[in-house]
Parts: sequence; C-alpha cells; structure tokens
Amino acid sequence: MAELETFPIIHQKKKPETEPIKDINLKKAIERVVRFEEDEPFDVLGPHPTKKGNEIFVRAFLPKAVNAWITPKGKNGQRLPMEKIHSEGLFQASLSKSKQPITYTISYTDITGKTVESEDPYAFPLAITDFDLHLIGEGTHYRSYDKFGANPNTIDGVSGVHFVVWAPNAKTVSLVGDFNAWRPGTHSMMRVHFSGVWALFVPRVKEGDLYKFAIKTADGKIQLKSDPYGFHAELRPQTACRVSTLQGYDWHDDKWLKNRKSKDILHSPVSVYEVHLGSWKKVEGREWGFMTYRELAKDLVNYVKDMGYTHIELMPVMEHPLDESWGYQVVNFFAPTSRFGSPQDFMYFVDTCHQNNIGVILDWVPGHFPQDPHGLANFDGREIYGYESWKKREHKDWGTFVFDYGKKEVQNFLISNALFWCDKYHIDGLRVDAVASMLYLDYSRKPGEWEPNKFGGNENLEAVEFLKKFNQILHGQFPGILTIAEESTAWPGVSRPTYLGGLGFSLKWNMGWMND
Repeated sequence: MAELETFPIIHQKKKPETEPIKDINLKKAIERVVRFEEDEPFDVLGPHPTKKGNEIFVRAFLPKAVNAWITPKGKNGQRLPMEKIHSEGLFQASLSKSKQPITYTISYTDITGKTVESEDPYAFPLAITDFDLHLIGEGTHYRSYDKFGANPNTIDGVSGVHFVVWAPNAKTVSLVGDFNAWRPGTHSMMRVHFSGVWALFVPRVKEGDLYKFAIKTADGKIQLKSDPYGFHAELRPQTACRVSTLQGYDWHDDKWLKNRKSKDILHSPVSVYEVHLGSWKKVEGREWGFMTYRELAKDLVNYVKDMGYTHIELMPVMEHPLDESWGYQVVNFFAPTSRFGSPQDFMYFVDTCHQNNIGVILDWVPGHFPQDPHGLANFDGREIYGYESWKKREHKDWGTFVFDYGKKEVQNFLISNALFWCDKYHIDGLRVDAVASMLYLDYSRKPGEWEPNKFGGNENLEAVEFLKKFNQILHGQFPGILTIAEESTAWPGVSRPTYLGGLGFSLKWNMGWMND
C-alpha cells in the first residue's frame, strides 16, 4: 500500500461538489472507489495526514447519505460536518492533528431521515499477518478457520467482525449484508500484499448478521458468493451466511474425549449406524417434517443406544442446497445445515452422543463440489478451488467440479476443514466419500477425456499426496479419531500407515458387504 503522505489531499471549500478536484491522481482514485474498482481502499478512505502533518483528512464512501458528520471521541460529542466531494457519496472532513491517536465515529442521515452511526472501517488495522499469508501460501495454516471468513473481534476497544477471503483473480472484493443494504462497493476490502487474500474489519457488525462477498471479476461482472469459511449458513433457499462465534455452548464430554485418546479403537468393537438425518424420522404437521438436532439427540441417540451400536455415521450435515439429496453436494463446508437448527444445536447433538458413549462419524466430501453460483465454483471469475483443465475439472456422473489438490491453498482449505469438525464439534471420525474418484484421473472418463500424470499413468498423484497429508495431520492432532475410506477399487495400502507407503486411513469400507 502506498504511504499516506504520497497521496494528494483535497482541501475543503465551500462547494467542493461543484468545483473540480485538481489533483488527477486522487481524482482517479476516488472514481475507482465509487465505481467499486479500487483494490487498496485504505489509500483513499479513512484518516490521512497532510504532508505538513498539522491536519488529518478523513474520507468516507457513504452512498446512501444525504449529509454526514464526524464526532471525535473525547470532544463532548462535537459534530464536524463532512463535505460531499463526489456526487456518488464520497465525503470528506478535516481534523486537527493531536499527540494522541484520534478516534471518531462517522454518522449520516439517509433519504428517509434515518441516522446511522459507526466507527470508520478504514481507521483500523487488518488482523491478518504476514505469517498467516506465509502459512496459507505453503498450505500449512491448519487453523485457517480462525482467521478466514467472518471472525468477531475487538480492535482498539471497538467490537466488530474481521472478514477475510481468498480471491486471487478478483479485480475488487466488497462485503455486502444487512449492515450496508447489500450494496457492492460500500465496504470495499483491501487486497493484502498481492497475496490473493482480501480483508477488512467492519465495526458494529454482530452475531447473526447476514453477509456475502461481492466479487468483481476481471471482466467486470459482480457475483455474490457465500463465505467458503462461513460457520452458520442461512436457511435454504437463501444462500448468505450469518456471523457466528460458535460460542455459547457448554460441553460435557471431557471424559469421552480423554478416553478416546488412549483407546485402541482398531482392536475394539465397532458397529456403525449410518443415517440420513433428513429422512430418518418425520414430524407430522411440521413444514418439511424435519426433526431438529435437539430432538434427534433424544430419539435417534436412544434408538442407537438400544440397538447396541458404538457409533453414528451421519450422511453429510454440511450445508447443501437440495432437500431431496443426501447432502453430498456441499456448498458451505464449515457450516452444519440450518435445516435442523443452529451450530450450537448440532454441538448439543454430538455432546449427547458422547454422554451416551456413542461416537459420531461424519461423511466428508473432499472429492468434489457443486456448481451452484453462490458456492466455490468460478469463485473469483476463475476456478481457484477446482481444476481449470476441462480434462480434470468435472465429474460428469454428478455434474460437480473436482478440487485441485495440487494447489497449496486448496489443500489448506480441505485439511483445515477436517480439523475444524474435530476441533469445534468434537467429531470422532471422518468417512471420506468417493475416494476412488479422487485417486484415478480416468475415473468415469472415456479415452481422450483425461490427462495422464507425469509418469504416463492414470493415478492422480496430487490427490494421493493430499490424502496422505490429510491422514497424517488429522491423526497427529487428534489421536484416537477414525478416518475411513469409501474406496471402491483395489488400490493398494488404503489403510496402511503412510510411513509404510499407504494412504494412512484407519479403515476402509467393505463395499461388497454394504451392497450385498
């Protein structure tokens, strides 16, 4: 980002909206802001000292404002009017520079007379570090869910939400949501060091607020995307995410987790009840008939316990678009589906299972993702999560895209997601779906529709290394958990440790017995 002092300053005049901005550089920068084309909005918006250092100019883009003002904190609420310097709603005011850091709020009234007040998003530092970017770049930021997405935070005593998204090919990125009437460009995010990562802290955004990312692609199109790291998805058919801390639930499964670490699960009795929560049992008279997570925690857990099973395996609970599906076309990988309740309700379900000595295994889908326009597909105008080559990109059988396991950022996203479910939801195992489709480049492809690997074979070497890495890290960080491969071929060493040349899974599904 350019030094603030190098940017020209507009000195206030009586009618700045009628007088031309004389410095062409700043004029162009302001035009980029109001047109949602500025990828470094901190160069224009927020507080800017003059070269002489005796004043600070504050600029804000307030497209809904009729008039606006600044209220410096500690000045007994004295209002300082902001002047409109662009017809689209860019305002400016000057403050006298003091020895102490200047803090202030920006207020405006809209055409209805409503007054809105908030701290200035562009007066706060970004809460993502160079070290975070380094880890993402090498694919080892295994707790990336603590930094990416929407993370409630307090900066300089002001509460809000710090938003981060990866969109390397985007021209610009903006937040849209309840807090800005869903207008792209109102809260333009900052491109961080040409890393492909965008970030912004938005004061006063709170738990439960809806949001999306507005991404302007290289060809100028604006597409609204659901947060890849969103913790709480909006109830379908809506597709936004809700800000969530995942706090507010008091776990009672310490004993279970402690015993899990020391238990030799591979030499213990294991019997698994596989279930689709949406169709296991219906509630008559209720729209859609779905039971809630808390209702399932009573009825389903009691049933499984009475039947003598040791584990429940849930068909995908990650948010997906269609009720009619089993959930294998996941859009929000970090969000339990809102069909059955909140994230805390799902925590209650898992906790209840553990208190009844029942483990919870999730079906996990790192093999593909759907093409829904609000999801990962074509995320920033290009396929950053999937392969770009048409010979690798799509699963024709399912109409879904294949993850690009060669990209460090994609590896990071998927492994971080696996760890997330074990960390935040105390999950006991992951049954990895469609492993065969990951391992073979010619899976369900005709001759001429696939590319051989560098050795001329049909093995997806990138997927092989990803699965090994996934198993090593998950077992290393969560001893006692299970990883289970749904693998339908004769691939050797699926459940052999990686140090002996295997993929490292705990178990492999007996597909023949399942379909017998």
